Amino acid sequence: MVIHLICVLKQTGRYLLLATIVLIQSCNDKPVSTEGMVWIDGGEFVMGTNDEGVYHHERPAHRVTVSGFWMDATEVTNAQFQSFIEFTGYVTVAERKPDWENIKAQLPLGTPKPHDSVLVAGSLTFTPPGKTVLLNDYSQWWSWTIGANWKNPEGNQSTIDQKWNHPVVHIAHEDAARYCAAQGKRLPTEAEWEFASRGGDPAKPFDYSTDLAPQQKFIANVYQGSFPNVNLAQDGFPGTAPVRSFPPNKYGLYDMIGNVWELTSDLYHVDYYKVLAEEGVVENPYGPKSSFDPNEPGVKKYVSKGGSYLCSFDYCSNYRPTGRQATAFDSGQSHIGFRCAR
Repeated sequence: MVIHLICVLKQTGRYLLLATIVLIQSCNDKPVSTEGMVWIDGGEFVMGTNDEGVYHHERPAHRVTVSGFWMDATEVTNAQFQSFIEFTGYVTVAERKPDWENIKAQLPLGTPKPHDSVLVAGSLTFTPPGKTVLLNDYSQWWSWTIGANWKNPEGNQSTIDQKWNHPVVHIAHEDAARYCAAQGKRLPTEAEWEFASRGGDPAKPFDYSTDLAPQQKFIANVYQGSFPNVNLAQDGFPGTAPVRSFPPNKYGLYDMIGNVWELTSDLYHVDYYKVLAEEGVVENPYGPKSSFDPNEPGVKKYVSKGGSYLCSFDYCSNYRPTGRQATAFDSGQSHIGFRCAR
């Protein structure tokens, strides 16, 4: 398996990202550590679903095989990401001033440039609107927040001081890929992620269980109540939960559904599953060659999986192995994180 490993060199007091090399080894030639990872034997499985009650981009079901691989037992935490930042000096996408030329390329021709006061570092955060709203307009609860990033998840006045064991959020695809590479790892493919989420069992509605709250005890951090205004937090967490707060699946993987959406290495194309279904059993699929989301046709997007603490029974019920969404390459949000594979 080829991965891109970014070596890091400390020079004159600064950490410089030097080069991308195609090797499965660390910069000092020591074996890459698999501490905190779980080995998953490969195999064949049915990816996606034919259930008419789910989103159309989860259909049709198709047969896939994946080779054996390692996967992080948990989502990457704030503490782990902090160590990466301290070692490399890396600056996440949410901490950078937006580049108007990059933004303009994703917008309709002739879109005027906004005032410079708008082009400031930040990210998307969730805020309950405080009133009844139509669920087809996510701008009612998502807003651009200046200063929001992985270490200030709700904006400039917020911190992660009490959340070191929570999954890191406001992570764009570049941020996740850089972190994984620095560990000698990579992001999982969508097929690997879905295979792992099933825990070795045939398809079940909710990860390893047929019931999201067996014996009235929730198995994942999801939204209870009336989205987006009434969060009952019956699972004990109104926002993200510390990793390992809920039981693992049979592979020993935690939070494969709920808590935060998890980025994969696959580009998103709305019709990709239809293509795979026509090819018979597909070995180690790694995503389409190009991205296409009809809702934002000019934006490059990747697949994220598993749903989050904002997925509810009445909206975005994506806390399923087949659940998937399109995430813009340059977007960080308060419910998007990741884990690594190799």
